[in-house]
Amino acid sequence: MHITPQHLQYVLRLADTALILGQRNAEWCGHGPVLEEDIALSNMSLDLIGQARLLYTHAATLEQRLTGRSRTEDDYAYFRAEREFASYTLAELPHYGPLCGTAQADKDYAVTIVRNFLYSALMMHLWTALTASTDGQLAAIASKSIKETSYHVHHAREWLIRFGDGTDESHRRAQAALDYLMPYTREFFSADAVEQSIAAAGLGPQTSELEAAWLDDVRAALDEATLTLPEAVQHITTGKHGEHSEHMGFVLAELQGIARQHPGATW
Repeated sequence: MHITPQHLQYVLRLADTALILGQRNAEWCGHGPVLEEDIALSNMSLDLIGQARLLYTHAATLEQRLTGRSRTEDDYAYFRAEREFASYTLAELPHYGPLCGTAQADKDYAVTIVRNFLYSALMMHLWTALTASTDGQLAAIASKSIKETSYHVHHAREWLIRFGDGTDESHRRAQAALDYLMPYTREFFSADAVEQSIAAAGLGPQTSELEAAWLDDVRAALDEATLTLPEAVQHITTGKHGEHSEHMGFVLAELQGIARQHPGATW
């Protein structure tokens, strides 16, 4: 298999988004609205971080073959700068969403649920497509990740419907979270040279090919939840190109702090 820089960059995009969203969802550990949800979000965070680890290990193999440089999953997660991360902007946003009064506001579970649904619904289609990748290791990671992502979709969809078709307050919060987060999903489907190269090599699809099926899933869930799909916006965020929101630095500070204070430490 011929290795290209675009191949490595694509695998890192997948890994970075899983890692950052896993880190965000882990913020509910010990703070969940009910005990069962505290445990559920912790487990789903571990799923996402597990996916990131597999992808980072694969990226290290690709980079070794491409450049001769030796790296580990910890190098990718803990010792890269903000601009080196290629995660979707959606993943780095805080949980408090549009209804907060200050940056110290309480987390809003509706924001968490809506984000998890929008992302996991996409990844069900993407992992499925990647099982046919000409990169055998990426296809194997995709096959494993489908099982986990299927539960993530089910969990988020059930809560989305419960919120949307629940009380006036839960409906208001779910709709506000959807209005806030939906514009960030445009980044999922924006074409670029990396995805074009990946598609040409048979390594994976251009994500734009998945948009119609993803949108059908989203609309079906929103209809059941009595929520309204927001109007499309023109702006496209650029997290996958390393250009992040103001929130990314804070996520990385918490994620990377211990490893950077004690480089090389093991336990």
